[in-house]
Amino acid sequence: MRIAVGLGQQRGEKELEAQGIKRRDFMKFCTAVAVTMGLGPSFAPKVAEALTGKRPSVVYLHEAECTGCSEALLRTVDPYLDSLILDTISLDYHETIMAAAGEAAEEALEKAIANPDGFVCVVEGAIPTKDNGNYGYISNHTMLSMVRRIVPKAKVTICMGTCSCYGGIQSAKPNPTGSLGLNDALADLGVKAICLPGCPPNPLNFVGLVVAYLTGQKIELDDYYRPLMFYGSTVHELCERKKHFDAGEFAPSFDSEEARKGWCLYDLGCKGPGTYNNCPKALFNQTSWPVAAGHPCIGCSEPNFWDDMTPFYEN
Repeated sequence: MRIAVGLGQQRGEKELEAQGIKRRDFMKFCTAVAVTMGLGPSFAPKVAEALTGKRPSVVYLHEAECTGCSEALLRTVDPYLDSLILDTISLDYHETIMAAAGEAAEEALEKAIANPDGFVCVVEGAIPTKDNGNYGYISNHTMLSMVRRIVPKAKVTICMGTCSCYGGIQSAKPNPTGSLGLNDALADLGVKAICLPGCPPNPLNFVGLVVAYLTGQKIELDDYYRPLMFYGSTVHELCERKKHFDAGEFAPSFDSEEARKGWCLYDLGCKGPGTYNNCPKALFNQTSWPVAAGHPCIGCSEPNFWDDMTPFYEN
């Protein structure tokens, strides 16, 4: 994997080709992003222009989480896709994959947030707030103090994954660390980050949001700060098994013939009717998604889903 670092430097399609990314594959990816954004294939050239222009400097903060959102972003079926995503942005600070450590990492962070052109902040993970945030530390700083210092300086902040959006499993009852989503944790500062929930979210949604930001599009949000271009419909509305739901055809068990025929998984606990996400449309690795693989939706892009959607295999 090649990770580009450089405070928003310029480069174009020729550089992508030099890295082994063919123009045909690049435009195919841009088309997938455009479709995910709900703008259709004709918007692909605009996506390509945004992705080969001046890259925004990105500070990617990890808080209380499992790093699954970063794993989803980095582990892709196409060998070039991880590099393409990371070459879309100038990733100047990412605690998991950066080579620097200790004081060098701290210096990289300070340099990034002092960038005169500004920076985009991405936050992954919930924020422990109980006892002044003492349940989560990075270096000598609490996670709470870090986001309070850094996030208000960003030009725009993106919450990557349900934990940073709404607290995730860290905030599930009894929530001993007082973990909250970023917007709730920084409510007194007036922070209103854009939320990309999911456990994990689809990388195409992340790239689509970055493209929308770079092209100056108006990003309409729902009441939970989710972009409507990705979270405007329920999983149920987009699901390929909906025809079986409408016909009253429900799989009685996971190992049944009906399940193998693709019948609806509602009786096995599927939470698709109450979950807003584009999983059936923006396939993971452009290949599949949980329900297509035979597993019911667990509602992972909804606030408090660990409490409100459990038990997962009942309705």
